[in-house]
Amino acid sequence: MMKITGTFLDEISHDIPHQNWGVEEWRKDFAYMKAIGIDTVIMIRSGYRKFITYPSSYLIKEHGCYVPPVDLVKMYLELADAFDMNFYFGLYDSGKYWDTGNMHHEIDSNRFVIDEVWKKYGHHKSFRGWYLSMEISRKTRGAADAFCMLGLQCKEVSGRLPVLISPWIDGKKAVMAASLQLNKEESVSLSEHEKEWSEIFDGIRGAVDAVAFQDGHIDYHELDDFFAVNKTMADKYGLKCWTNAESFDRDMPIKFLPIKFEKLKLKLEAARRAGYEKAITFEFSHFMSPQSAYLQAGHLYNRYKEYIQLIDGEKEN
Repeated sequence: MMKITGTFLDEISHDIPHQNWGVEEWRKDFAYMKAIGIDTVIMIRSGYRKFITYPSSYLIKEHGCYVPPVDLVKMYLELADAFDMNFYFGLYDSGKYWDTGNMHHEIDSNRFVIDEVWKKYGHHKSFRGWYLSMEISRKTRGAADAFCMLGLQCKEVSGRLPVLISPWIDGKKAVMAASLQLNKEESVSLSEHEKEWSEIFDGIRGAVDAVAFQDGHIDYHELDDFFAVNKTMADKYGLKCWTNAESFDRDMPIKFLPIKFEKLKLKLEAARRAGYEKAITFEFSHFMSPQSAYLQAGHLYNRYKEYIQLIDGEKEN
């Protein structure tokens, strides 16, 4: 099984309850992450609409964002420094793309955010990459241009630090979080997925370094086929192929709860068979942490920890 070595930090979310942690709770969580081999933390977004993670002069003035009570970017970077982890900064999501379908709104706001953030936090040793937080599944209007322009700007200001994207596969479980449905009638075929993403990858070459497709929108028996295609495309267009192993369950009527360990294991083993280079998860603090608001998350942590200890033991023998 592939080990999970990275996680998103979902501090600015619109569909998962906030845990109201302070620095001590986050410090404990970083220690729990470190104990199972996590070396990379990815802030999923630096803001969503009017809520932001750091006191951005630009976003407060131009977008009317609320002044945050705590500078979470500073806190995360200091914790990542202390725990010797790599921190990836997630860009701002204005919400306008979700409202209009036009990705160019995200370009306009983030070109200021990128410069502001690098000047403010780029000195941290743990600041090791960027995450383009615009999530897409298909050939979205303006998406490749946005990825390319923002990815190149991130690289230019930071001395070529790597850039990550984490799109989703438009499978049968790709329904909106607010929907009462768990599945939809139509989903993308393997050939359509390959055609559309080959075109996108061709358009973002040189601007994006790694792709981590979300693994929860397709059924478990489809994992091997889609993962193999993803790896082939990534290799062809010079991208590192990671997996975003979702640690929450999309099969339950309650959205969202920690996933059954057996399902997480199936997904990680499929990624290993496909030759993926790294497994990250969405996301540790809610769905795998022993101090999560969900009791099941700590049990998932224990089952996962037992399993990787078993794997390590077999390697030694």
